[in-house]
This record gives sequence, C-alpha cells and structure tokens, in this order.
Amino acid sequence: MGKLIYAANTSLDGYVEDESGAFDWSAPDEEVHAFWNEHERGIGTSLYGRRMYETMRVWADDDWLADEPEVVREYAQIWRDADKVVYSSTLDKVTTARTRIERTFDPEAVRRLKDESGADLSIGGATLGAEAFRHGLVDECVLLLGPAIVGGGKPALPRGVRLDLELLDHRRFAGGVVYVRHAVRNAT
Repeated sequence: MGKLIYAANTSLDGYVEDESGAFDWSAPDEEVHAFWNEHERGIGTSLYGRRMYETMRVWADDDWLADEPEVVREYAQIWRDADKVVYSSTLDKVTTARTRIERTFDPEAVRRLKDESGADLSIGGATLGAEAFRHGLVDECVLLLGPAIVGGGKPALPRGVRLDLELLDHRRFAGGVVYVRHAVRNAT
C-alpha cells in the first residue's frame, strides 16, 4: 500500500503562487533540487490537476536540458519514469508518456490506487491537493518553505480543513529553504 504525499514549494507566508500567479521565488538551487530528486525517486504515481500538469510537462522535453546541471537533467528522468494521472474536464489529450486523464476526482478511486500501489503516490497542485485533504486521502505533507513572503496568492494548504499532524522530519538548506515533513494523524 502506498502513501499519498502532498508536496509543495511554498512561501514563508503559505502560498505556492503570488497574486499574479508567479512562483519564480521558489526556483530551487542545486541542493534543493537534489532533495526533490531524492524525494521523487520514491514516487510511483503523481496525481496532478491540469495547471500543475501543464507546468510539469516541460520535463518531457530534452531541448532545454542540454546546458542544465546534472541534477536538473536527473530530475527529468525521474519525472519521466513515474506514472502520471491528470485530473481535468477540459484537457483534450496528454502529451507525455505514462500519463492518463481522469475527468473527475474520485476519492474512492484514489483510495483504491493507494491500496494497490507498491510505491508512494504524490499529489501536486494546491487545488487538487485541497480536495485530497478534504477527503482524508493525504497521509503525509512535505513542504519546502522558501525564504520569501509574497503577501497573497494561491494558498499551499486548504482553508476550512483541520488536521492533526506529527512532525516526521525537518532540515534547513544553505540557501534558507526549510523542509518540513508531517504525517497526517487522522488520515483515513
């Protein structure tokens, strides 16, 4: 059985995007990128909303990677090796390998996917992540708190949801990013 892990880069004030939709303040340095590589190696399936998928599919293209550091090229391969499920009622087709579309987010189908998985699953995107939190599907929450306050935008965590958490791990990176990993105590 796999755990469902919500993972996100967030500003110190709790946003994944600022009010204009930008997230350039969260660009990882090589140390943080290496951390994400290690985290993603344990993921067998990634669940995305349409917008997150459209952001992430850049990793399927080799053209821009040639001059990037090894840690960045390595992430591309890790991303390509994972299965991906995109939840979208508007996306016509997917353009990346190992990817399928689901038209609606079905909590029971996600529970079955967790039960049948031999590896952990990740859920990316604040909107889709909020749905998973609301349905009691998230087992762990991994946040990388960036050294920035953006003053508003898209919240990293859902509003109106109360969960008890247990700190499992934490770390400070040289560039000021802080990693925290919590288990959801009352996940179902």
